[in-house]
Amino acid sequence: MRFTQAEKYEIIQIVEGSQIGCNRTLKELGINKSTFYKWYGQYLKEGNDGLAPKTAVRNSYWNKIPDQVRNQVIELALELPDKSPRELAYHMIDVKHYYISESSVYRILKKQGLMTSPAHILMQESNEFKDKTTRVNQMW
Repeated sequence: MRFTQAEKYEIIQIVEGSQIGCNRTLKELGINKSTFYKWYGQYLKEGNDGLAPKTAVRNSYWNKIPDQVRNQVIELALELPDKSPRELAYHMIDVKHYYISESSVYRILKKQGLMTSPAHILMQESNEFKDKTTRVNQMW
Protein backbone atom coordinates (compact mmCIF):
# COMPACT_ATOMS: atom_id res chain seq x y z
CA MET A 1 0.00 0.00 0.00
CA ARG A 2 1.37 3.41 -0.95
CA PHE A 3 1.15 6.28 1.46
CA THR A 4 0.84 9.93 0.52
CA GLN A 5 3.25 12.55 1.76
CA ALA A 6 0.75 13.74 4.39
CA GLU A 7 0.12 10.19 5.64
CA LYS A 8 3.84 9.52 6.00
CA TYR A 9 4.26 12.76 7.95
CA GLU A 10 1.33 11.85 10.21
CA ILE A 11 2.81 8.38 10.88
CA ILE A 12 6.16 9.95 11.80
CA GLN A 13 4.41 12.34 14.21
CA ILE A 14 2.46 9.45 15.79
CA VAL A 15 5.62 7.38 16.31
CA GLU A 16 7.61 10.34 17.66
CA GLY A 17 4.87 11.15 20.20
CA SER A 18 4.12 7.56 21.15
CA GLN A 19 4.35 6.48 24.79
CA ILE A 20 4.60 2.74 24.06
CA GLY A 21 7.76 2.75 21.96
CA CYS A 22 8.58 2.78 18.30
CA ASN A 23 8.43 -0.96 17.58
CA ARG A 24 5.06 -1.55 19.23
CA THR A 25 3.57 1.54 17.61
CA LEU A 26 4.72 0.46 14.16
CA LYS A 27 3.40 -3.04 14.79
CA GLU A 28 -0.02 -1.65 15.72
CA LEU A 29 -0.01 0.58 12.65
CA GLY A 30 1.03 -2.36 10.47
CA ILE A 31 4.10 -0.66 9.03
CA ASN A 32 7.44 -2.34 8.55
CA LYS A 33 10.31 -0.91 10.62
CA SER A 34 12.65 -0.61 7.64
CA THR A 35 9.99 1.29 5.70
CA PHE A 36 9.42 3.68 8.59
CA TYR A 37 13.13 4.31 9.13
CA LYS A 38 13.59 4.94 5.41
CA TRP A 39 10.83 7.57 5.56
CA TYR A 40 12.25 8.99 8.78
CA GLY A 41 15.74 9.27 7.30
CA GLN A 42 14.38 11.11 4.29
CA TYR A 43 12.35 13.36 6.60
CA LEU A 44 15.39 14.25 8.69
CA LYS A 45 17.53 14.84 5.63
CA GLU A 46 15.17 16.78 3.35
CA GLY A 47 12.28 17.76 5.59
CA ASN A 48 8.67 17.31 4.53
CA ASP A 49 9.69 17.35 0.84
CA GLY A 50 11.69 14.15 1.37
CA LEU A 51 8.44 12.27 1.99
CA ALA A 52 7.04 13.08 -1.47
CA PRO A 53 6.80 10.06 -3.79
CA LYS A 54 9.73 9.75 -6.14
CA THR A 55 9.16 9.09 -9.81
CA ALA A 56 11.50 6.62 -11.45
CA VAL A 57 13.24 8.17 -14.42
CA ARG A 58 14.65 5.78 -16.95
CA ASN A 59 16.69 7.41 -19.66
CA SER A 60 18.19 4.36 -21.27
CA TYR A 61 17.92 0.62 -21.36
CA TRP A 62 20.85 -1.77 -21.11
CA ASN A 63 19.88 -3.69 -24.24
CA LYS A 64 18.84 -0.83 -26.52
CA ILE A 65 20.63 -0.69 -29.85
CA PRO A 66 22.33 2.71 -30.15
CA ASP A 67 20.96 5.15 -32.72
CA GLN A 68 24.33 5.24 -34.48
CA VAL A 69 24.16 1.47 -35.09
CA ARG A 70 20.53 1.73 -36.21
CA ASN A 71 21.56 4.34 -38.77
CA GLN A 72 24.41 2.09 -39.95
CA VAL A 73 21.96 -0.79 -40.47
CA ILE A 74 19.64 1.46 -42.50
CA GLU A 75 22.52 2.81 -44.60
CA LEU A 76 23.79 -0.72 -45.20
CA ALA A 77 20.33 -1.88 -46.26
CA LEU A 78 20.07 1.01 -48.71
CA GLU A 79 23.54 0.22 -50.13
CA LEU A 80 22.77 -3.50 -50.47
CA PRO A 81 19.05 -3.73 -51.26
CA ASP A 82 19.26 -7.34 -52.48
CA LYS A 83 20.46 -8.65 -49.09
CA SER A 84 18.17 -10.29 -46.54
CA PRO A 85 18.19 -9.28 -42.85
CA ARG A 86 20.30 -12.35 -42.09
CA GLU A 87 22.90 -11.38 -44.69
CA LEU A 88 22.90 -7.78 -43.44
CA ALA A 89 23.46 -8.99 -39.88
CA TYR A 90 26.41 -11.14 -41.01
CA HIS A 91 27.78 -8.18 -42.95
CA MET A 92 27.55 -5.98 -39.84
CA ILE A 93 29.42 -8.62 -37.84
CA ASP A 94 32.12 -9.28 -40.44
CA VAL A 95 32.75 -5.79 -41.78
CA LYS A 96 31.64 -3.37 -39.05
CA HIS A 97 32.69 -5.69 -36.16
CA TYR A 98 29.43 -5.08 -34.31
CA TYR A 99 27.23 -8.00 -33.29
CA ILE A 100 23.57 -7.54 -34.12
CA SER A 101 21.00 -10.28 -34.49
CA GLU A 102 19.02 -11.00 -37.61
CA SER A 103 15.77 -10.27 -35.79
CA SER A 104 17.07 -6.87 -34.66
CA VAL A 105 18.01 -5.99 -38.23
CA TYR A 106 14.56 -7.12 -39.36
CA ARG A 107 12.82 -4.97 -36.71
CA ILE A 108 14.91 -1.90 -37.60
CA LEU A 109 14.18 -2.27 -41.31
CA LYS A 110 10.49 -3.01 -40.67
CA LYS A 111 10.16 0.15 -38.58
CA GLN A 112 11.71 2.22 -41.37
CA GLY A 113 9.41 0.66 -43.96
CA LEU A 114 12.29 -1.03 -45.81
CA MET A 115 11.01 -4.54 -45.13
CA THR A 116 7.82 -5.89 -46.58
CA SER A 117 5.95 -8.73 -44.97
CA PRO A 118 6.50 -12.09 -46.66
CA ALA A 119 3.88 -13.53 -48.97
CA HIS A 120 2.01 -16.34 -47.26
CA ILE A 121 0.89 -19.46 -49.04
CA LEU A 122 -2.62 -20.21 -47.93
CA MET A 123 -3.86 -23.76 -47.64
CA GLN A 124 -7.47 -24.64 -48.16
CA GLU A 125 -9.18 -26.63 -45.48
CA SER A 126 -10.62 -30.05 -46.13
CA ASN A 127 -13.39 -32.11 -44.60
CA GLU A 128 -11.17 -35.19 -44.22
CA PHE A 129 -7.52 -36.22 -44.29
CA LYS A 130 -5.93 -36.84 -47.66
CA ASP A 131 -3.90 -39.83 -46.44
CA LYS A 132 -6.15 -41.79 -44.12
CA THR A 133 -4.85 -44.22 -41.52
CA THR A 134 -5.81 -47.85 -41.67
CA ARG A 135 -4.28 -49.13 -38.42
CA VAL A 136 -4.40 -47.91 -34.83
CA ASN A 137 -0.77 -46.77 -34.42
CA GLN A 138 -0.06 -45.86 -38.01
CA MET A 139 0.40 -42.13 -37.33
CA TRP A 140 3.35 -42.75 -35.00
